Amino acid sequence: MAPKLALAAALALPALTTALPTRDGGMSAFIVGGEKASAGDFPFIVSLSQSGSHFCGGVLLNANTVLTAAHCSVDTEASSVKVRAGSLKWASGGTQVGVSSITVNPAYDENTISNDVAVWQLAQSIEEGSSIGYATLPQDGSDPAANSTVTVAGWGLLQENGSDLPADLMKVSVPVVSRQKCRSQYGQDAITDTMFCAGLEEGGKDSCSGDSGGPIVDESGTLVGLVSWGQGCAEAGFSGVYARLGALLDFINENVSGSGDGTTPSTPVKPPRPSRPGKFQYF
Repeated sequence: MAPKLALAAALALPALTTALPTRDGGMSAFIVGGEKASAGDFPFIVSLSQSGSHFCGGVLLNANTVLTAAHCSVDTEASSVKVRAGSLKWASGGTQVGVSSITVNPAYDENTISNDVAVWQLAQSIEEGSSIGYATLPQDGSDPAANSTVTVAGWGLLQENGSDLPADLMKVSVPVVSRQKCRSQYGQDAITDTMFCAGLEEGGKDSCSGDSGGPIVDESGTLVGLVSWGQGCAEAGFSGVYARLGALLDFINENVSGSGDGTTPSTPVKPPRPSRPGKFQYF
């Protein structure tokens, strides 16, 4: 049971090429069973990169703030990473800026991957435009309904044993799985109330490594979760697991810049590196 690891600078730095675990500890992949996203589908999605290589997804909340997974953020120095917005390609186009601070949810649990959310403050503002927009957060306490359709996007691998990043943003739609059913798949204690699950019983469609921290939206386009973890990628009988943002709004709202002058970064809080890797790559 590993979070959805991101394929980071592994492609650019040979010394890192061995660290690509999936949710089940094997080699990982990206969006599985999906299709290329079109311009305007996810105007708020961003690519997080280090040393020129994508390692996680994220979401623009406003001109100064990106939301991503906590497991993408632990042990990550703000000065070492970049954020690219406004492009369907992780490696080019759009606008790329630096990061001034990273704040990991202090309630993040490295063992259960619960409360898997972090806020990044940007060193330069990213304004809305023809290809850039800001995500809409869900209502406090909201919980995606079982069997409703949600859509996840990212630059993760295309198959579980893949090794190459897709150049273009991918997306896939899957049904929400009830928490009761998901607990029957993973165990009663594995799926906490700050998580929800989505996927097909027969497998074949899922997020995967490189997608961590990226968005999953409901049919109205509301951001309901972030890619977090799961068993392998698109495996039959195992749903993908996502951070449930309706249960995490207190932390998010407390750390989003923009209510004031948007220039004061929050204090980095970095818990230990999780024992179970997610759909991202550790550096």
